[in-house]
This record gives sequence, structure tokens and C-alpha cells, in this order.
Amino acid sequence: MNEINDLRLRDWTRDFLVQRIFGRGRNLMTAENAIIENINTADRTVYVTISYGVLGDFNVINMELVRLVVDRDTVILDQFGRPMSSRELREGMRVDAVFSAAMTRSIPPQARAYSIIVIDDGMQSSFTEDTVIEVDLANRFLYTGIPFDIMSQMRFVVTDSTTIRDRRGRRIRLRDLRPGDFVRIEHANFMTMSIPPQTTAYDIQVL
Repeated sequence: MNEINDLRLRDWTRDFLVQRIFGRGRNLMTAENAIIENINTADRTVYVTISYGVLGDFNVINMELVRLVVDRDTVILDQFGRPMSSRELREGMRVDAVFSAAMTRSIPPQARAYSIIVIDDGMQSSFTEDTVIEVDLANRFLYTGIPFDIMSQMRFVVTDSTTIRDRRGRRIRLRDLRPGDFVRIEHANFMTMSIPPQTTAYDIQVL
């Protein structure tokens, strides 16, 4: 029953926003079940890059990227319809977005965002066991997989909240990990479309 209510709230909220924006005579595009791939800030402007599926010929789903320009007029809501700030958006969140059909010719194209509605915060976790191949201390990245085989690799973002433990369960630092260590990583379910795919690490245990 809660899932049904959430879907009704999501549909009502999206329709309300679209009608309100259409009432201003704007030419719009919508992206449903989009994934936030990247968030960055430049000159006090927030840019949110999303990927979303577009139905093409022969019922083939093509993935598109668009870089949304988020400003003070962009309506941002969580999955319960409550207002959010752009600072609360995170990579990996699944969202419905309404944005301008007028886009730049850059790659990816850039468009003004009118609304972003979070439908999944992406905080569920999965586990991966693999070998460390690189520790990037400057950017706080941990790479796993097979050296020189980028298709086998994954990149984990290590945050201040990530716990790292040695074989005995003692807390250690990112700088204490070494290439060749075999680790078990609890991480977010989402992965970006980049190569290698990127996700956020919650817990790293040396095995």
C-alpha cells in the first residue's frame, strides 16, 4: 500500500510541476528513472549530469546524457514530496527531471533544470570482493580488478564516512591499503556509466 501511495504522490507531483511550467509557455523535456551520474559546482552554479533511457527504433532503449543547470528556481523534492536543496543531491540517486528542450551543442548537452524529483536515494548496499590495483590518495579513489584490463575494474569513492579495516578488524586509513590486497567492499547499489564504473564505498575490509 505504501508503494502505491508513493507512486501516486510521485505522479501527482510530477504532473503538477509539468502543468505549472507548461502554463508559462516553456518547451520542456522529461526524463523518468534517470540516474545522477555526476554533480559539480562552478561559479556558484550547480551542474547535475543525469543518464536516462530513450525508446528508439525497434523498441531499443538508448541511453542519453544531459547536464542540468540547477538554480534557485529549480524545484527539488525528495521521494516524499518534501523540498530539498541542491546540496542534498547525491550521485547514484534515481530521479524524474523536467528540463528545457533548448540545449547547448556540447557533449553532454546542457539544459536548464525546472524540477528534479528524487524517487530512490540509492542508499541500498551491495558487496564486492576483489583485488586492489591502485590507491589514489589525492582524489580518494580505490581501484579494484585486473591491471591493464579496464573492463574488469571498478572505482570506489572513499568518503569520510567510509570505514576501512585490516584483517584483524582494526581501523586503518586509506593510505594503509596496498595494491595486491584482497578486499571485501560494501558499497552503494548504483554505478555510474563511466569506464571503469564508479560507486561509493561504505565499508572496506581487508581479507
